[in-house]
Amino acid sequence: MVTGSKRTQSLDQVPIALSVIRFDDRHGGNARSNSQTIARASEGFALSGLGPGRNRLFLRGVADSAFGGESQATVAVVLDEARLTYSAPDPDLRLVDVDRVEVLKGPQGSLYGTGTLGGIYHIVTRRPVLDETSLVASAGVESVAHGGFGGSGSVIVNLPLGKSRAALRVVGYGTHEPGWIDTGSNRDSNVTDLMGARIALAVEPGGGWRIDLTGVAQSLDTRDSQYAYAAHARSRPAQIAEPHDSDLRHIALRAERSAGPVTLVLSSGVTYQGIDEVLDATQGAGGFGLTDPRLFNDERRYRVLDGEVRAFGSSGSIRWLAGLSYVRAKQHGVQTLQGASGAVVTLDDDRRTAIDSAVFTDVTFPVFGSFDLNLGARLFHNVQHDARSLPGGMIKRETTRTGVTPSAALSWNPRSGRLLFLRYGSALRQGGVNISQAGAPVLLKGDEFATIEAGWREERPGGARIELGVWHSWWEDVQSDLLQPNGLIETGNAGNARILGAEASVSLPLATGWKGEAGFNITSAMLSRNALGLRLNDRRLPVVPDYVIRGALSRAFAVGDGEANFKASLRYVGPARLSFDPVVDRPMGKVLESALDAQFASGSWLWSASIDNIVGSSADTFAYGNPLRFAFTRQRTPQRPRTVSLSLQRRF
Repeated sequence: MVTGSKRTQSLDQVPIALSVIRFDDRHGGNARSNSQTIARASEGFALSGLGPGRNRLFLRGVADSAFGGESQATVAVVLDEARLTYSAPDPDLRLVDVDRVEVLKGPQGSLYGTGTLGGIYHIVTRRPVLDETSLVASAGVESVAHGGFGGSGSVIVNLPLGKSRAALRVVGYGTHEPGWIDTGSNRDSNVTDLMGARIALAVEPGGGWRIDLTGVAQSLDTRDSQYAYAAHARSRPAQIAEPHDSDLRHIALRAERSAGPVTLVLSSGVTYQGIDEVLDATQGAGGFGLTDPRLFNDERRYRVLDGEVRAFGSSGSIRWLAGLSYVRAKQHGVQTLQGASGAVVTLDDDRRTAIDSAVFTDVTFPVFGSFDLNLGARLFHNVQHDARSLPGGMIKRETTRTGVTPSAALSWNPRSGRLLFLRYGSALRQGGVNISQAGAPVLLKGDEFATIEAGWREERPGGARIELGVWHSWWEDVQSDLLQPNGLIETGNAGNARILGAEASVSLPLATGWKGEAGFNITSAMLSRNALGLRLNDRRLPVVPDYVIRGALSRAFAVGDGEANFKASLRYVGPARLSFDPVVDRPMGKVLESALDAQFASGSWLWSASIDNIVGSSADTFAYGNPLRFAFTRQRTPQRPRTVSLSLQRRF
């Protein structure tokens, strides 16, 4: 059962390309599980590689830029009911006490609205259980080759309150992740410390109602960046440390009434995200008016308010959903340059408020035999306020857009567990304000994105599962965050793009206790015309690899009164590019990932061990680090070295 389509449905009823990664009850306490964990298990999922809390997420080749600027993200991160991000990078929320992650691939504008060109990264947490008292505690240690030692831990508590009418669920976790980049005499400089908590209160007052109130906080502190200057190097000459902080605060309320033929859901969430980054500015910042530039400070603040009312049910053989949505997103970015003498110059002060109001509907009805037709549409009105501080004063612009993002799918469901579908989906992004090289404001065109795809999903008796998909996408007026010659990042319209792709995954029981998994993704994502309409050749969209191949072999077997599980996995990420701008473009990718995992469960105890990057590969995962130094030195982000982890979990 999945909920990414805004109601509870079995997977074979959802005519959308959808990967579901489930977390077993016994393995939900791992504080090191994150977005990268999901990317390794889901075809078509790519991340940039700046580091924890700074990465951008991309799905099915819909990648606008490797650089983090002001443009809205192409993938929305959704926690349970509420949107966490609008234009902020992935907060790298740790997947502790999570039931599953649903990755909806392709444009989801008819259900989720603006900024969902690539899809949805939907995290579904475990809700409080009204009649269960439980405590799960875990602790782990890890060692990184060419690095140090780290540790992690988590606690999950579920407490019923008042005669099975309410329950409280409290989650706390933390990690100390060792670094592996040496900067001069500073060894293992890119250490990351993370602390997080989630508190959820559930109440069932009667009448079919359930109310859930959730609060989330996570603080991530990385002491230095993770790039080097030479191929396969994990060290660089001495330079000023480049720390990064990412703080997330989120509160959400959900009320559902499921008595009767119609289910009513009211939800609202508010998310605050603060990102502070410091870069070494002793090289590449000489053109900003300071004779002794030292530090580049980038401070960004994001706030997203997400509210929705929807109802869904069925009338005979017709399944329907309808709702109202309101999203208000604010962002404020200030970039300053600080000199060794203490002098400070403000390079950019940018504020944006986007308001998206919409009514949406989705209807599925039989047409003949086992064929169903699904039609969806979202009527939206978007208002965006931009304000930027320039040497000549503050400029303000307001842009509005009203339209419809439709979707349609024809599906064939001849039996339980089998689904074939043909789908059309669309999504939009509002245009913003750019600053030209002459310092004048320039209005940007909004993106328009559409995909037609075919998919087959089948689960057979005995546990075999097969998924296939092919797609063709059209992307007009691509908004892209572009690296300027001075090292700053501005947003511009890059032109039109087209994306072709195919993917497949299979999971098969082999012999008793044995299971094999395999998958691949092939993507051709190209900028086909520039902003002037001129045809281009070989301008590949950034970050997305040309192909990815993965495979795994696992075995489960009894050991005395306990159960053991062993899994070996390989994943090869093919070649990728940093940018479609030939001046900025750099090759990267060709990365081999390897891992061994083992668990032993006995009673209430769970022992786990893993080795990541077994072969010790140091390939370039991301060809970017410091934008000010980009024009002077070739930058590379090597793979994390071989890492050995041990953990112990106890359920009370």
